[in-house]
Amino acid sequence: MCRSRAAGGAGTEVEVLELPRLTADLAQHSARGRAGLDLREAIAAVVAADGLVVATPVLATSPSEVFDSFFAVLGDKVLCGMPVLLALNSGSPWQSPDLAQVVRGRLTDVYADPVPTVVVAGPADWRATAHNDAARLRACIDRAAAELAAAMRSHRQ
Repeated sequence: MCRSRAAGGAGTEVEVLELPRLTADLAQHSARGRAGLDLREAIAAVVAADGLVVATPVLATSPSEVFDSFFAVLGDKVLCGMPVLLALNSGSPWQSPDLAQVVRGRLTDVYADPVPTVVVAGPADWRATAHNDAARLRACIDRAAAELAAAMRSHRQ
């Protein structure tokens, strides 16, 4: 994504949010309706972003519970029109054809705007990467990154 943005003449600042470290804050918010400092900072970072790369492991045919909880906390229309690149890590060689649609639906529920290409990686991709034969995955990542960079440019205008 940074390469795609740089090619378009834009600089890129990247902030990584590790949602599993917010598990306790998400549980507290769910039980008491209060967001701890870490959760408030994570929400502020997401809301302030020009675009998101959302990566989640997929368990069976749904995203992780932490993923669902975080996006539920964001609420309606907080991410209205936010360009999002969706990346899924499937631990199984079998991937449901609806896998991307399920996760894409979670994002559109909060009015985010996912780019068309979804990066889905599974065990075969990790083996290929280990053997320097990752052309399919690299091409998919590059295409999705270019789509996100273009969507971010459009969104700001």
